[in-house]
Amino acid sequence: MDDDGADSSLLAKLRLSLTDGIGPKLTQSLLERFGSAEEIFAASQEELLSVPGIGPKLADSVLRARSEVDPAEELAACRSAGVAVVARGTPQYPSWLASIVDPPTVLYVQGTIKPQDAVAVAIVGSRHATSYGTQVAERLGQALARAGVTVVSGLARGIDAAAHRGALDAGGRTFAVLGSGLAKIYPPEHKALAAEVVNQGALLSESPLRADPVSGAFPQRNRVIAGLSLGVVVVEAAFRSGALITAKHAMEQGRDVFAVPGRIDSRMSHGCHQLLRDGAKLVESVDDILEELGPLPEAAKREDGPPVHKPAELLLNANEKLVLTAIGEGRTTTVDELIACSGLAVAQVLTTLSVLEMRRLVKRVGGNAVMRI
Repeated sequence: MDDDGADSSLLAKLRLSLTDGIGPKLTQSLLERFGSAEEIFAASQEELLSVPGIGPKLADSVLRARSEVDPAEELAACRSAGVAVVARGTPQYPSWLASIVDPPTVLYVQGTIKPQDAVAVAIVGSRHATSYGTQVAERLGQALARAGVTVVSGLARGIDAAAHRGALDAGGRTFAVLGSGLAKIYPPEHKALAAEVVNQGALLSESPLRADPVSGAFPQRNRVIAGLSLGVVVVEAAFRSGALITAKHAMEQGRDVFAVPGRIDSRMSHGCHQLLRDGAKLVESVDDILEELGPLPEAAKREDGPPVHKPAELLLNANEKLVLTAIGEGRTTTVDELIACSGLAVAQVLTTLSVLEMRRLVKRVGGNAVMRI
């Protein structure tokens, strides 16, 4: 351990992420050649030049970073700001993001990342959204959050902000992935929204803490949004929208892509309609998304208790788990049976069933019976 309490591996990875010209793809090539960030900085110029994509200029950048880049200073600034630096290859790093071709070397995180966040869906779209688009994004954000899904977006104006607000209003979790450093919230009018996101999820970025928002960082940011998600929902997008870049990353990463249809005479619908022509899944309600999500990632499952089949089960309290467990698999169960099996009062069982219905875990069958969905 170093004097400041940070291990040498984290400092080396942070130094690598701060090295000019060395992005995620070149980092991957360097790690494949040398095995660790420490070994990269121990390499000679000749050894660095043997790596595909590393020419004299980039090799010199790596060599100069040994003395010119101070990761300890960056780490200290992050700690003062309440920002964690999470390195790839550590247990705190999101496993779903680590599986993409070019994951960030380090993530700057303000807030919390929980195991249940492995069940996440991104909602993205135009900054110049219509009232229809913002209403749809907010409703989908609310519904996904109530179903136990973490809502991921980019904190931008328009669709992104509406998706975050929907998740927050539902009491759910949400991630905002920034194209700037976490000390430079963009757009600045979303500082209050960012603070709410921190309380119910996390702000994330691969950019240094005090990095300004620059246009080239946002396409890179979009691959992280897709990488954190099981699927990407595009609500409104013109033909050249950044949301379509996020959808492209999702397709390349093997994630589901969804699109919300809009008015045929609206420029904001053209991108979504093109996605639908290209095979994206049409979304009319949250059920269209939940029905398409693949198996629950192992990282999100409970370590104890009965098996978890749906994301919403991760959010249940003790009474809700008790009632759900009492409902037999593949058969109807009467309310009287649930009362007898659970030992709860009639009013408690009925209230709990209403919650389970809202979370789309059970459905009514007749007047006095329910079954799992």
